[in-house]
Amino acid sequence: MKVLLVEDEKGLILTLTDRLTSEGFDVTSAGDGKQGFDIASTGSFDLIILDLMLPKKNGYDVCRDLRQKGVNTPILMLTAKGETIDKVLGLKLGADDYLTKPFEMIELLARVEALLRRSPIQSNGSTAEVFRFGKVTIDFKRAEVTKDNKTVELSAMEFKLLQYLIENRGDVHSRDSLLDAVWGYDAMPTTRTVDVHVAWLRQKLEENPRHPQFIQTVHGFGYKFTA
Repeated sequence: MKVLLVEDEKGLILTLTDRLTSEGFDVTSAGDGKQGFDIASTGSFDLIILDLMLPKKNGYDVCRDLRQKGVNTPILMLTAKGETIDKVLGLKLGADDYLTKPFEMIELLARVEALLRRSPIQSNGSTAEVFRFGKVTIDFKRAEVTKDNKTVELSAMEFKLLQYLIENRGDVHSRDSLLDAVWGYDAMPTTRTVDVHVAWLRQKLEENPRHPQFIQTVHGFGYKFTA
């Protein structure tokens, strides 16, 4: 697995590179946001670990511009800020997960492994290669989503969440169960992570995001997909 590390703290670069390499990852590093964006745009990576506070181009801008360019590589954002608004903004701009500094290496590895997990999501149901609801068409084999015959750009975790909800349509899922099933670990991020991803799926796919027809809230319980 190829990992791009975009970080300007030399000590952290060495520490993360050594540990990830020892775990079998092929690590490329960039010391500023502009270099990181250029490498991510032209290279083929399985995961990007992206610091928020970077010289030349901050992590928010790197993440946003990569998504606008059509780069859907999973992004794990590192931030020294603990405020919820900073984390939510990163997720809204296309990051798939975040980790607040300082962090334990074992937690970072858990996040990395969860984002890199390529095996199909285990579910109670099954899904055809192509699924349609409303004006939306999903090609699961190609990981492509269209609405009104126009391509809809989803992050890797948005797509996985949507796939899981569709595969288990009709079932009600708590936020904690979605974190476990889709993100791959037990509620280490805040459950706000799920809310943000659901909100963005609604913005991109629902005709009226304020009154969603398909990705519904079950108050007091969680979410379900109905089609």
